Amino acid sequence: MISVPMSLNAVVRLNVADAIWQGGSNTPLSASQILQRIASTGSDPENLQRILRMLTSYGVFEEHLTNESSPLDGSASERKYSLTEIGKTLVTDADGLSYAPYVLQHHQDALMKAWPLVHEAVLDPTTEAFVKANGEPAYDYYGKQEEMNELMLKAMSGVSVPFMKAMLDGYDGFKGVERLVDVGGSAGDCLKMILKKYPGVRHGINFDLPEVVAKAPNIPGVTHVGGDMFKSIPDGDAIFMKWILTTWTDNECKLIMENCYKALPEGGKLIACEPVLPKDSDDSHRTRALLEGDIFVMTIYRAKGKHRTGEEFMQLGQSVGFSHFRAFHVDYFYTVLEFQK
Repeated sequence: MISVPMSLNAVVRLNVADAIWQGGSNTPLSASQILQRIASTGSDPENLQRILRMLTSYGVFEEHLTNESSPLDGSASERKYSLTEIGKTLVTDADGLSYAPYVLQHHQDALMKAWPLVHEAVLDPTTEAFVKANGEPAYDYYGKQEEMNELMLKAMSGVSVPFMKAMLDGYDGFKGVERLVDVGGSAGDCLKMILKKYPGVRHGINFDLPEVVAKAPNIPGVTHVGGDMFKSIPDGDAIFMKWILTTWTDNECKLIMENCYKALPEGGKLIACEPVLPKDSDDSHRTRALLEGDIFVMTIYRAKGKHRTGEEFMQLGQSVGFSHFRAFHVDYFYTVLEFQK
């Protein structure tokens, strides 16, 4: 039911996770106590408790039954709530980041309007459901809506930083690289983290659309370059990209990867971080999340853009000339794909 994601949206908007966390205490609180920290008088603790109970069943909160009688329903036990490991991802960290904006980003009006049209991707794959609902492609739409675009960038930072930390802890493929190009690098945050971990990377090229890099901040060791990845990509010992290929068709991916191949020396490599589908359609949480993400891409970005299996990624690489392929699982959801020339 839509009640699950919308209730998650509600607790994000109400800032419930930060209210419970309180700098790391994570002390179990009743709905009334939570509202004392986040809302003005007149708010309804019983309705908040109904939301918290439901999300407890999905592992976002942990429920604690106390010996005190409940002022909400008169029962012998009062319900209090703390954050689970999942709930903690919604807590704002010292840098102002969390997974919370990622929740809000997916539930904006323009995206929600597209979901009743998922069946259109089957009947007419030439036009995305988002386009049919809003009149233009998602990225064009975002570009004209400053608030929407800012939320998307904040959402990407919130999920990108934890992934990059996991990647840099579990993957050492940047050793020996001196000139690194980040395709679709936005503000250069990923390059900044890579250069900090690998000082041997003497020159980072943050490559993105001209209007994107025009707003990028100055980062020591990084040059911001504007361009179009479908036309050409700056030269480098290695090329890095994160969550790029999944939103494009097979032919578009081939063109992007072919331009990467041309920009690399012999022995150079393309390092791509992408969601990789399992071969079997099992009922694990990871498989469900990956397949749900695939439907999101189909509905919002490209009807024929898609999540792919490792075998499909390998075949795409071979089709443009890459002779070696390896996959590294360094994160619960995403995989590091290494294509070597």
